Amino acid sequence: MYEIPDIAQELKAARRGKGLTQRALGSLTGLPQSHISKIETGTVDLQLSSLIELARVLDLEPVLVPRKALPAVLAVIASLTSGQAEPRPVYQLDEDEDDV
Repeated sequence: MYEIPDIAQELKAARRGKGLTQRALGSLTGLPQSHISKIETGTVDLQLSSLIELARVLDLEPVLVPRKALPAVLAVIASLTSGQAEPRPVYQLDEDEDDV
């Protein structure tokens, strides 16, 4: 499960990955640099409206995922971020299942 510090670290990594400073991200989102700093360090409660605006600018998508589907979603994300050219399949048919 994601907790606020996890989300803050993901936002920080995405900002850095785009080569943006906190000040530049603030200019794009309308949030003060000091507020972005507090979000990234977890010293301020992240409001949903701020999360959505930051995610939009950082090419992220906040999505609610049913808990039962979370392992599959995390596996897809891991395959996309692992540097592989092609995503790994989330499942694989057993030898005797491909004849069905």
